[in-house]
This record gives sequence, structure tokens and C-alpha cells, in this order.
Amino acid sequence: MYTTSGIIDKEQFLVEFTPLVKRIARHMMVKLPPSVEVDDLIQAGMIGLLDAINRYEGSYGRQFESYAAQRIRGSILDELRESDWLPRSLRKKMRQIEVTMRALEQRLGCPPSEQELATELNMTLDEYHEALQEVCGGQLIYYEDFQEEDEGHFLDRLCSDFDNEPLEILLDKKLRQSLVTAIENLPPKEKMVMGMHYEQEMNLREIGEVLGVSESRVCQIHTQAIARLRLQLRSL
Repeated sequence: MYTTSGIIDKEQFLVEFTPLVKRIARHMMVKLPPSVEVDDLIQAGMIGLLDAINRYEGSYGRQFESYAAQRIRGSILDELRESDWLPRSLRKKMRQIEVTMRALEQRLGCPPSEQELATELNMTLDEYHEALQEVCGGQLIYYEDFQEEDEGHFLDRLCSDFDNEPLEILLDKKLRQSLVTAIENLPPKEKMVMGMHYEQEMNLREIGEVLGVSESRVCQIHTQAIARLRLQLRSL
């Protein structure tokens, strides 16, 4: 995908990797409310792809695709954050759940159960499940969760010193270890949902069929798992 003069043909790269952008955007849509348009995510992802093409200095093969995928996801998340797509009332409810979760975990010395969280929030278990359902898609992990305000971009900070293999340093550094540790600390069912969704790339309906629960119940479990992960990552 180079021109005759040896210069990277950016337009050809964009055509080649547009399916990757669409695949990532549609995968992320599973965790977002209906008000978010997939075309908006694809547009943001294309910006991330172009940024990856301009920044990448290694060999353009499988490693570039992995690097580009990280940039695409980051660009989409940035767009979602800037758009402030989650209503303030739901953001407040989400924050309340996270604060309660942190307080209970510190008090109990282990991840609190759903019933314990519901009781602490003065809710019935059904009301707590309804609250989780309302904020489905509101629990996103941003790269900024791993950096201080005065630090550079998370990906640049991890990838800048590696010789032509950005993915390997990304996997070997803080992101991978932090996420692995946080996921290992999740309750079994939440860990299972995360594994099926992110490792096996199963959608919520497929996960529900495996677990014998509804798609909305899987969404609730996923929301709760992400809330726990955010708390653990921010405490590092």
C-alpha cells in the first residue's frame, strides 16, 4: 500500500481498514444506549484510523492493525466523552452506585454482592437491577483512567520507546497487567460475562443464551462488572 515513490498511500489504507472501523463501532454499540448513532461512532473511528496511519512508524502488517484498533477505540471513546451522551440524572445514578460499591468493598474487604449493594442504596434487588439497566452503556473505561492530568496520551506514553512493535509494549505494560488483575478480582459470573464478551466476542444475546438469562440481565451484569473495574483501575 505504497505509491511508486515509496510514500504510504493513505487513501488505500483507509479503504483497507474501514471494515475494521465498522466492526469496532458496531461491537461498542452493544454497550451504548439507542440514542447513540453507529454512523457517528464510525466517523469518529475513521479519525482514529487516520491518526494511526500518520503516527505509526513500524512495519505495516498485523501489528499495525492491532495498533490501529487501539487508536480507533480511543477516538470513539473521546467522541462519546466530548458529546456527553449520558443524561446528567443517569450519570449521577452511576456515580452513586460506584461510590456505594467502593465504600462497601472497603468495609467488607471483598466485592459486595448485588443484594448488599441494593440494601446499602436503600433499594430492593429489583430496583437495583432496574438502576443498572438504566445506566447500561454508561460504564466506559477511558485510557485516561491510567494517567495523571499532566501526562501525555496513554498510548503514546506506553508505545514511544518500543522498537517498531507498539502492540507488544501495550500488552506488556500497565494496561494489560492492571486489567488482568482487576478482572481476576471480579465475582465469577461477572468475570465469565467479560470473558465471553471481550475474548470470545459474543454479543449480549448470545451470552444470555449460555447463562440462561435475558439479554437485559447480561447488560446489568456487564454494567456492574465495568463499575468494579473502574474503581480498581482508579485506585492503582
